[in-house]
Amino acid sequence: MQLQRKPSWLRAKLPAGPGYSAVRELVEQHGLHTVCKSAQCPNLGECWARGTATVMILGDICTRSCNFCAIQTGRPTELDLGEPARVADAVARMNLRHVVVTSVARDELADGGASVWAATIRAVRYRNPQTAIEVLVPDFKGHLPDVDTVLAARPDIFNHNVETVERLQKPVRVQARYDRSRAVLCHAKSRGFTTKTGIMLGLGERPEEIEQTLRDVAGDGVEILTIGQYLQPTPQHLPVARWVTPEEFRRWKEFGLSIGLGVVESGPLVRSSYHADEQSQKYTGVEHLNTQNALASA
Repeated sequence: MQLQRKPSWLRAKLPAGPGYSAVRELVEQHGLHTVCKSAQCPNLGECWARGTATVMILGDICTRSCNFCAIQTGRPTELDLGEPARVADAVARMNLRHVVVTSVARDELADGGASVWAATIRAVRYRNPQTAIEVLVPDFKGHLPDVDTVLAARPDIFNHNVETVERLQKPVRVQARYDRSRAVLCHAKSRGFTTKTGIMLGLGERPEEIEQTLRDVAGDGVEILTIGQYLQPTPQHLPVARWVTPEEFRRWKEFGLSIGLGVVESGPLVRSSYHADEQSQKYTGVEHLNTQNALASA
């Protein structure tokens, strides 16, 4: 079934302005990857213009073949041990008070890339002691000692996405599992970390399944939840089953808050790191610093 073109509420801002240009220049100068570009995030223009970006470490080739994600799948050819220092330098030059770091899955590595994760967190912390660090990690195939390697570096927010309802995990995520993702989040919570997760709507999920997913993650102690519209990145990816209205997104936000989630960011263009600095203020104690002017003069 072919859906009509995107509704008006899914129109994103075009990349423009001095803040956008400054972030793009810093990313290129430091040879960094961003999930903003690799995953075709619709908020790239808005976020870069306000001086924020989500850095993607461990290269730009993923060992997973998720049917919703635009990131290239294949066998990675690089392991850049100089990357943590470059990320830390970029965060310093952007004068960020909150940084989000994510990565591709690196299942071919013995530790799934956990040691590079830890090195990146420590490098950013050393260079930017006042910056809150949010990590959006893969599941490390459920190997909890690798999760502990990341946690030992003490990120401020630990994010891992369940992505969709339990019934749709296999067709959407292929090599991942709902119970495994929940176990990773529960493990981080048991170690005393603030946890965060996210789901997409518009993949064919039913209302009762969305409700159960929200109840599951709230019961697991997750504090922050993001809910956004799935967008098909290429014709080879899963089609969009429906366009979810802003009104429905508001209802899910109200429901999530009513069952104990601390922060629910819910809307058509919401992604995992959308306004992440604002979401996490109550947990990190770090207020958002608008860096646009500093970036424009960098």
